[in-house]
Amino acid sequence: MKTTFIKLVAASGIGALAGGFMVLSLSPAHTNQVATVSNEIEAPQAIVQPVSTIDLKEQDFTGIYTNLTPASEKGAESVVHITKQFTREEITYDPFMKLFYGEDAYQKRQRHGMASGSGVIVSPEGYIVTNNHVVQDANKISVSIDGNSYSATLIGTDPSTDLAVIKINKKQLPYLEFADSDELRLGEWVLAVGNPLNLQTTVTAGIVSAKNRTIDLLTSNFDPDKNVFPVESFIQTDAAVNSGNSGGALVNQRGELVGINTAIASGNGFYTGYSFAIPSNIVKKVAFDLIQFGEVKRVQLGVNIMDNNTEVAKAKQLATDKGVVITGILEGGNASSADLKEKDVILSVDARTIKTYNQLQAELAVKQPGDIIRLGIMRGEQQKTVELMLD
Repeated sequence: MKTTFIKLVAASGIGALAGGFMVLSLSPAHTNQVATVSNEIEAPQAIVQPVSTIDLKEQDFTGIYTNLTPASEKGAESVVHITKQFTREEITYDPFMKLFYGEDAYQKRQRHGMASGSGVIVSPEGYIVTNNHVVQDANKISVSIDGNSYSATLIGTDPSTDLAVIKINKKQLPYLEFADSDELRLGEWVLAVGNPLNLQTTVTAGIVSAKNRTIDLLTSNFDPDKNVFPVESFIQTDAAVNSGNSGGALVNQRGELVGINTAIASGNGFYTGYSFAIPSNIVKKVAFDLIQFGEVKRVQLGVNIMDNNTEVAKAKQLATDKGVVITGILEGGNASSADLKEKDVILSVDARTIKTYNQLQAELAVKQPGDIIRLGIMRGEQQKTVELMLD
C-alpha cells in the first residue's frame, strides 16, 4: 500500500473518516470562528492573454455571479440526520488480574455507544443513501427530519464503495435527483450538505478540485471471497466537510446530487482543505441494485491489469505510456471469450478515456450484467476497438 498523508474521519469513531460524530464521551466546548469570503470575481481585461488552450472569449460569463440559494435550499430539505446505536466487543488486558486473582489477564467486554452522520433522500418512498461506515454494526438506526425522528430499516450495504441504503416508513418526501457526475468540470461550484459536528443541516460551498481521485480509503476492504473489490474514483472538492458530514450530499448548482461526501484529507481529524465524495453515477447504480436485489450486481473484465507509465512501456516494449496494461487473461472470465491479449493497452471504455486502474474500475462499477462495452485498445502500434459482453 502506498504511503499517504490522508487520515480519515469515520462515523464508527475508529480513526478519522469524515463520518459519524461520536458521543460516547463529552468533550470541552469549542469556539467556532466564522470568516466570510467574497464571491466577487473580476471580469478578465481585454489586454490579458490567457495562458491556456481554452479561449476565454468563447466562454459564457453570464452566470459568473452564481446564486447558490436555490440549490442550498433543495439540498437542505433532502438531507437527513442519521444516528445509530451499536455494541462492539473489546478485549482488554489486565496483568493484575492474573497476578492477584489467578484469572485470565485477557477479558472480553461489550462497549455500547452512539454515532451519527448524514444521509440523502433519493426517492419520495423513503429510501435514503448514506455511507456504509455511518450505519455499520448498528443495532438501531434513527433518522431525523425537521425535528421528527423515524426508525430506519437497513436495506443493504456495499463495502466495495462504502455505500448503504436505509428506508423509513414515510411517503411523499422531498428528494434529490441524480446528476451525471461524469459531466462535472474542474472549477465547477458544488455544495456539501450534511450535519457536521452535530450541527444539523449545514451547507458549505466549494469547487471541484479534481476527479477520479484515489486515497486508499477502501483498500483494506478487499475480499475476493465475499466479492468485495474496492472502487475508488472520488470527486475532490474544497467544500468544508467535517465529522458528521459522511453520507451527506454533494450538490451541483441545479440542486442535483453529484456525490456522497465520504472522507477528508486531514492531519488532525478536522477539515484542512480537501474533501472527497463518491460520484453520483456509482451511487445511483449501487443504490438501485441494493433496493432491487439487496446486493450489488458486479461485473469484471476477467483480466489482470496494471497502470501504464514510461517505465512500464519501456520494459514491455509498448507503443504508448498511456492507459492500463493487460498482464494476464483469466480463464473463464469475460475477456477470455473476447479479442483481448496480454500486453494490450486499454485506452478507453465506451469512448471515455482511461488513465488508471481505478478509472477502469469506476467505469465497470456502473455497468450491469449483460451490458456490452467497447474497449479502445492499442496492440503493438495499432489501435482497435473490442466489443465485450459483461456477465
